[in-house]
Amino acid sequence: MKLPMRELRDLVQRALQSAGANEAMAVSTARALVLAEAQGIGSHGLSRVAQYATHLRNGRVDGAALPRVTQQRGAAVQIDAGCGLAFHACELAVRTAITRAKEHGVSFVGVINSHHAGVIVDHLRLATEAGMVALGFANSPSAMPAAGGKHPIFGTNPIAAAFPRRNADALLIDLSLSEVARGKVMVAAKKGEPIPLGWALDANGVPTTDANAALEGSMLPVGAATSSKGAMLALVVELLVTAVIGAQFGFEASSFFVDEGNRPRIGQAFIVIDPAALNGSDAYLDRIEILVAEMLKDDGVRLPGARREALRRKAEAEGIEVADAVLASLRGAG
Repeated sequence: MKLPMRELRDLVQRALQSAGANEAMAVSTARALVLAEAQGIGSHGLSRVAQYATHLRNGRVDGAALPRVTQQRGAAVQIDAGCGLAFHACELAVRTAITRAKEHGVSFVGVINSHHAGVIVDHLRLATEAGMVALGFANSPSAMPAAGGKHPIFGTNPIAAAFPRRNADALLIDLSLSEVARGKVMVAAKKGEPIPLGWALDANGVPTTDANAALEGSMLPVGAATSSKGAMLALVVELLVTAVIGAQFGFEASSFFVDEGNRPRIGQAFIVIDPAALNGSDAYLDRIEILVAEMLKDDGVRLPGARREALRRKAEAEGIEVADAVLASLRGAG
């Protein structure tokens, strides 16, 4: 059944508030999950509602939390999510980063005591609307080994970037540092489907096609078959959002995919850059179009974010297809 995005957001919001989330937390989370679903990213969309609701009920998430600034100096700011769901805190972080970047030219804002942050690049949309370039980073509960290792230490630790354009969709770049996002393995496990070889290892460090065994084991870093580059990038992200801003390491956090466990207290970090402070906004916009035109000389090139934006517009116009079981679950939870 297809539902308008607004109606779906209301259903998700009510389900989260029923589980214990305050209104601001539920609104920001519902907006993010429905946006992910609209873009065809089901692993970060409606499939997360039940997980978040369980964490709220079990105390892994504090539904009463409100994010607040805890440290600030110049262009650097630390925000404490208070062990709530991440989305309200990330929104505050990016809005704060935009304000500081207007003043200083660049800003770095970190979020601590946080939870799963969904599609990282979606948090950066606020910056592109303000004409600014933005980068986003997040760690997550341990899922990948260090280079040469077997036991999980790093999360899948996504990196995102967003570059505004003149009279065109921003370039939206978002990648997990595992071979695939762990959410895809979660979806496969729920459906009882196998996963491709090369995605993950089981608990004994052996490559597996069993999604459930993969969730008990570890994800493989991107490019692990030929190099350690993915693991090195995961290390960079891990240090940025832990040692630098004060969040917990991924291996200190219980998995998102279990009902019981600790409050993950992981982190997100956002860098926002005002092009006006450097090459100038007009020069920036001119240069990015020169590069885009060069890229599009080859017929097979698809600009990053183009597919998800097309799907989002279609969903806004036509609604989102929701499975009957999912819809019944949402209506029952609210």
